[in-house]
Amino acid sequence: MKPVALLASCVTIIAAEPAKRPTADELKAAALKVAVDVISTQDGTPQKVVYFQPDTAAKHLPGPPVPLLVFLHTWSGSIEQGLPVIGLARRLGWAMVAPDFRGHNDHPAAGASTLASQDIIDAVNHAKSHARIDPDRIYLVGGSGGGHMSLVMATRAPDLWAGVSAWVPISDLTAWHAESSVRNNNYAKMIEQCCGGKPGPATEAEYRLRSPLFHLSAAKGVPLDINTGIHDGHTGSVPVSHSLRAFNALAAPDQQVPSADIDFMVREQKVPTTLASEKLADPERQKAVLFRRISGNTRVTVFEGGHDSEPSAALAWLARQRKGQPADFSLGSGLGSAGTHPATSREVEK
Repeated sequence: MKPVALLASCVTIIAAEPAKRPTADELKAAALKVAVDVISTQDGTPQKVVYFQPDTAAKHLPGPPVPLLVFLHTWSGSIEQGLPVIGLARRLGWAMVAPDFRGHNDHPAAGASTLASQDIIDAVNHAKSHARIDPDRIYLVGGSGGGHMSLVMATRAPDLWAGVSAWVPISDLTAWHAESSVRNNNYAKMIEQCCGGKPGPATEAEYRLRSPLFHLSAAKGVPLDINTGIHDGHTGSVPVSHSLRAFNALAAPDQQVPSADIDFMVREQKVPTTLASEKLADPERQKAVLFRRISGNTRVTVFEGGHDSEPSAALAWLARQRKGQPADFSLGSGLGSAGTHPATSREVEK
């Protein structure tokens, strides 16, 4: 597994020499220093959550409520990936939680289990009990495995979120198992460890439970922004089909992306000529938008890139969303100085 690029910005938190890249152990140790224990309301175990709130947002102090950002780590990640998000939340004046939700996805309690999803809800409730959280501005974001869990949580707690931003997500574990097996990477084995074995009659229910593709109808009222890189599945591990089929699960029939066009994008790593007109210049994006389509509260974007995300673009879009209101897909100019972050674009660890 390659080093986690998004964690480079926290080097000054944990290393004496700013130029030194932190080790995995250093990152975990730093995360544990700022993490709190939140007791699971499902099995009673303490679960680690990286938590930040502005000092002025403490529950006992007067003042307006603040937004809450919920950050979900990647498939093979853990709470250490929440460290850089503290800086983002501090600059925005938001509260933030980065739950562990049972850690790496290599055992049954992880990988979109009901335990893992309850851990995320428990983390939100922890923030609500300690800070003045605006219930209309609770935002969810994640990439890769975190994008997978973001889609899952959009279906399991649709009334909680003002907006959900999912980057290069996995939507169908059976399909991803087959794709990972062809590539001979470790993810097929990890999926089996979550779901109780290879896809088949004995495990079909677990694969389906943990695959958001089959449950997204429950998220029709949630503002949802799905993003995928055209080269993912070639330079990365999650083909663009996962994002496009997730969009189709929510889109009106006449706005769905045809299967033949999805297959073309997966195979050729480019947008077919039939869809070439559906691109635009987005001032909030560092990577070119090659294809974008909106249907109701859901938007899908195919960008020039691979297994990547753009935190600044995700936060700029989320900041415009309000719970109970239609998704705001207007094009802004970013978050401005308050939202500036050195990692405007980054490769997502799987």
